[in-house]
Amino acid sequence: MIKISPLAPDVFPNLAVIEGVKFAAAAAGVKYPGRTDVMLASIAAGSAIAGVFTRSATRAACVLDCQAKMNEDMSQGAAILVNSGNANAFTGTAGQASVDRICTAVAASLNLPTSAVLTSSTGVIGEVLPDHKIIGCISALTASLRSDALEDAAKAIMTTDTFSKGSSATLDIDGKRVSISGIAKGSGMIAPDMATMLVYIFTDAKIGQIDLQKLLKELSNKTFNCITVDSDTSTSDALICAATGASGIDVSSDESFARALECLMLDLAHQVVKDGEGATKFVAVEVTGAASRDDARRVAMSVANSPLVKTAIAGEDPNWGRIVMAVGKSGAQADRDRLSIWFGPHLVAENGWVAKGYTEAIGTAYMKQDNLVIHINLGIGNARITVWTCDLTHGYIEINADYRS
Repeated sequence: MIKISPLAPDVFPNLAVIEGVKFAAAAAGVKYPGRTDVMLASIAAGSAIAGVFTRSATRAACVLDCQAKMNEDMSQGAAILVNSGNANAFTGTAGQASVDRICTAVAASLNLPTSAVLTSSTGVIGEVLPDHKIIGCISALTASLRSDALEDAAKAIMTTDTFSKGSSATLDIDGKRVSISGIAKGSGMIAPDMATMLVYIFTDAKIGQIDLQKLLKELSNKTFNCITVDSDTSTSDALICAATGASGIDVSSDESFARALECLMLDLAHQVVKDGEGATKFVAVEVTGAASRDDARRVAMSVANSPLVKTAIAGEDPNWGRIVMAVGKSGAQADRDRLSIWFGPHLVAENGWVAKGYTEAIGTAYMKQDNLVIHINLGIGNARITVWTCDLTHGYIEINADYRS
């Protein structure tokens, strides 16, 4: 039995139904018999589709295919098919052949051009995708499409996830309601570069493809690109957003919509970290006083990805010297005598030495909490950033030592 992350939410949220999108899920047996492992989303004609994807040099065939289709005409409608259990990555020409066959089958079933069918795959790398199993489910998926089945879709895309991830937001614009709902999967191999794992967001807002693409990229850099579990960027990361326009509300320049979308994306990103393989602590790393935002990010990610920092957190050890180490190795401009470190509200170190009044007992008591904040002020400039990570426990090793077994 899968042990659910202690940081998991109590229940899956109620997701707003998005007019113009329908979902279905099925058990194709891609890797495990009887496990729901394929989801299909059917998106209405006239929708805008945008996406951001991993920049890994070894990205999967489905990612390359999606990237190539982002500028295609999808005015007739679109579809997204996702499978778990097999990443269809590093599978040579067989990988693209599988994508082509799946897209052709979905297109025929939904009466769409193949250029309007997007696919994602997640799971084991280097094994040929048994696409015949997926294709065998497409008729049943098409027949069972429902507007209220997004939770089923969230379950279908899980791999080592211990809980399905969803988030929703509604807001009033000009007296009319606009809704956004999204799902994500991700637990390990999390160090995004333009997206994270698999994320699908749907809204009934009206927005042009160019504007949606620009907004999605901008918000990804504030949310999904600010999380890390283990510093490893996946071959398969994809974030796709569809705006059906069914509400009739144009949000192309609406700041309230952008804020709502950012909050939803950040919620999903946080859920991914909270489901980090073996995670028991959720950690925000705040960096202020940096010479530039790039320097702030270097420091934050150096701390968030440090095995020494993460294992100390797992052991509830307030070893602030490891944070000093991570700052120093980051490559960012730093000065020992200007550096300050806090554990939550507690000033730990300043002016090149331990802070007056700080004790090991204070740090130890703070580290027992499930949600932690490490604040670092470099004391050099005005740039800042926050990234989110988790601890590194024996559970991470156990999961990944026998991942293919």
